[in-house]
Amino acid sequence: MLENLPYLESLYENFRRDENSVSAEWREIFSEKKISPVRENGNGSEKITLPPQSPTRGNARYFSLDEKLHMLVRNYRVRGHKIAAIDPLGAERPCPPELKLDYYNFSENELEQVVNLPTLNFNAPLTVREIFAGLQNTYARSIGAQFMHIDDLSVRRWLQKRMESTQNRLTISREQQLRILTRLTDATIFEEFLRKKFLGAKTFSLEGCETLLPLLDLAIEQAGSHGVRDIVFGMAHRGRLNVLAHIAGKNPAKIFREFADLEPQLWEGRGDVKYHLGHSGDWTTATGKKIRISLCFNPSHLEFINPIALGRTRARQDRSNDRERREVMSLLIHGDASFAGEGVVQETLNLSKLTGYFTGGTLHVILNNQIGFTTSPDEGRSTNYATDVARMLQSPIFHVNGEDPEAVAQVALLAMDFRSEFKSDVFIDMYGYRRWGHNETDEPSFTQPVMYREIEKRKGVRESYFEQLEKLHGVGKEEAEKIAGERRDKLERELAASKTENGEKPGPLRIWENYFGGPEPTEEIETGLAPEKISELLRKLSDVPQGFHLHPKLQKVMQTRLQMAEGKHPLDWASAELLAYASLAEENFRIRLTGQDAARGTFSHRHAIFYDYEKGNPFSPLQNLSKEQAPVEIVNSPLCETAAPGFEYGYSLDWPNGFILWEAQFGDLVNVAQVILDQFIVSAEDKWNRLSGLVMLLPHGFEGMGPEHSSARLERFLALAAENNIQVVQPTTPAQLFHLLRRQALRKWRKPLVVFTPKSLLRHPKVISPMEEFTRGNFQRILPSHLKSAKRVLLCSGKIYYELLAYRELQKRDDVAIFRLEQLYPLRDAELEKLLSPFSNETPVLWVQEEPRNMGAWRFLHEKFGKHLFGRWPFAVVSRPESASPATGSSGAHKLEQEKIIRRAFGDSESAKAKN
Repeated sequence: MLENLPYLESLYENFRRDENSVSAEWREIFSEKKISPVRENGNGSEKITLPPQSPTRGNARYFSLDEKLHMLVRNYRVRGHKIAAIDPLGAERPCPPELKLDYYNFSENELEQVVNLPTLNFNAPLTVREIFAGLQNTYARSIGAQFMHIDDLSVRRWLQKRMESTQNRLTISREQQLRILTRLTDATIFEEFLRKKFLGAKTFSLEGCETLLPLLDLAIEQAGSHGVRDIVFGMAHRGRLNVLAHIAGKNPAKIFREFADLEPQLWEGRGDVKYHLGHSGDWTTATGKKIRISLCFNPSHLEFINPIALGRTRARQDRSNDRERREVMSLLIHGDASFAGEGVVQETLNLSKLTGYFTGGTLHVILNNQIGFTTSPDEGRSTNYATDVARMLQSPIFHVNGEDPEAVAQVALLAMDFRSEFKSDVFIDMYGYRRWGHNETDEPSFTQPVMYREIEKRKGVRESYFEQLEKLHGVGKEEAEKIAGERRDKLERELAASKTENGEKPGPLRIWENYFGGPEPTEEIETGLAPEKISELLRKLSDVPQGFHLHPKLQKVMQTRLQMAEGKHPLDWASAELLAYASLAEENFRIRLTGQDAARGTFSHRHAIFYDYEKGNPFSPLQNLSKEQAPVEIVNSPLCETAAPGFEYGYSLDWPNGFILWEAQFGDLVNVAQVILDQFIVSAEDKWNRLSGLVMLLPHGFEGMGPEHSSARLERFLALAAENNIQVVQPTTPAQLFHLLRRQALRKWRKPLVVFTPKSLLRHPKVISPMEEFTRGNFQRILPSHLKSAKRVLLCSGKIYYELLAYRELQKRDDVAIFRLEQLYPLRDAELEKLLSPFSNETPVLWVQEEPRNMGAWRFLHEKFGKHLFGRWPFAVVSRPESASPATGSSGAHKLEQEKIIRRAFGDSESAKAKN
């Protein structure tokens, strides 16, 4: 591997343009083709052919002074970070030879020669020796910068100018130094106070990384100067209490009351630990600007808050019409082990430049403890830095020593300016350590004895920074102690107040004041539309601009839709779905539908966006209904099922009157989002009193497509269903889907809606609804049988209904009634019992499902009702046998299994099949 390949390539490019632009030695080499500077990408390597006596062999003595200086500068820009003193524990960092001065064989005369390099941003002509010192100061002091992977030359030059012109150091006033010291004092005194007052309690202390507070302080202040008025924070538990108290503005008395746990009766079966809670407050900058600070709630699944915070940011931008993405931003605080280890990080970073997810750039702060619980970096990652995954983006990464607060201040301001200038993510990797174990009751020296002996010797960063200021005559002991004493006194007052104030559950955010959670309301709302409105919308959904070349296969679809508008043809699934979206958009509900194939639909049914057959340009009828309509976003998401639904869940948290949907390509893939489901979607109301109206569309049904394309795992959602936390629905007609979607938007009760959507039913001849079913009524939780007497009753949900119906019609079995449970949760027992009441108590009721017995809805229903439905009707199941895998991979076996289920449901045997 050649260290100076990029430089050599640039020489060769100069030679190709103008032979006289390079030295005579290089002209000879390039002219005789002794060297071929070509990158070979076949195996990812960089390879170059060199003659034995090439000037790049061995050392740099054959280069001119100008060439050696260019190499020196470039090598420091590219690799200076490798020797930067970023570790406060002082771990040795081997120095690559190209970062040593003797590598370049400068003569003594050359070292003292004054030169002026136009590409270097130092303020005046300097000697070579001074240039070397300046490069060390800029790139190898307390800050190590990785930015040369950025392709855009103008971006690199901007960064070079900002860093080299100051040698990466702030000129800092006494007032600024005092502010930094105050923030360090806030962090230190707070942690000491918690540890002394609440002995043995877990706090996940910030100690060892206290400089996070001045970093955040400076970042927020700089954000205010850039016009930011709202910042959404995401972070895990390390240092969270400190951030809650000093950044998010949570009253310490509330934190102390949570530690004391004085009113456990308020939190039976609900709530969360104090270091997972969120908070919103207002920050006033030094110049008087107001900034809203919102720290998202977060479970112990460290990095999974990231896409949720971004979704909240995007929603706030959209809600305030911040099209430039400048007034609201995200600030994410990561751990070093989790940033390198958890795949949701990469998924989230991948969203950063996508149009449907762009938020104008995020500030990422890695709180680098140099350990993950008890796992050291060499056990926890295969990369040099915890941040190496971030190099997938065209963004700089600043590694900085957390015990040099003024270096931290430099990178905080530089990072914020970069974000504002380029609307791009930026990364600060702040090295510190964890003074205690993973929590305060842990003993870290069991696994890192050497590291923790070193930590025990170290003064806190506040003390060391004060000593530095004292030597510079910036701050005296009395002034420093006064700051600390004021902090201690305030905390004592807050502790006293915490023992007298009443506790309270967190209330709704201001934008949620008109919405509510809790039990499902009993009253129904009207969701139908006037016939003329349906016709108008269907015509708009069929219209394309003049000169637009619709795909030939879609022309017939649009013709049929026009017949639907005239009442001459019943509506199919796609038309009903689009009609619901169109009606809501015209009623001022913002629509946002995302998923891997959301625009077309996995099964080519939706076509929410048309593409000109000749030119390829897109057109969406949903976005062109009227001038007064609400915005409609149809976004094809990247191939991921964690960050993508997480983003939409976050969006739904900050847009209660929007209609936010995420669709899985196949419902089976939703299990990749299990953390988002378990820790946020189904439990946020219980833990944090946070509501969401997110809709999840999960294609589901056994159709012979194998184990990974059959089941959206209905059983898992039903196992998670409790306390009216979610809605689990499997509609079977277009009209039912239409009313369901409109109900979700129109009523003020906000709960996540999980819709198990069909696949083959999208084009099933019986899965149609006449227009009159859209003009009146509402969603029906149970679709009953028209029969009032029968020898047996079949209960089912989803696609299998149509197979049971077809068999009943074929066999002329009018002695079997079939009911559809369209809404499985919340299930209204009284309604079901009333519908079954015409049948005698001896009539067997069978639950029929495609899924294996240990999957689907059976276990949920059996646990709820037992062996007799409502203590009256015998209750049993017809299903596939228990199985470890949802479905067979054989289409033939699938058909055999499906036939057995249908025959058993009707009480028919194998001999009956042979007879027929």
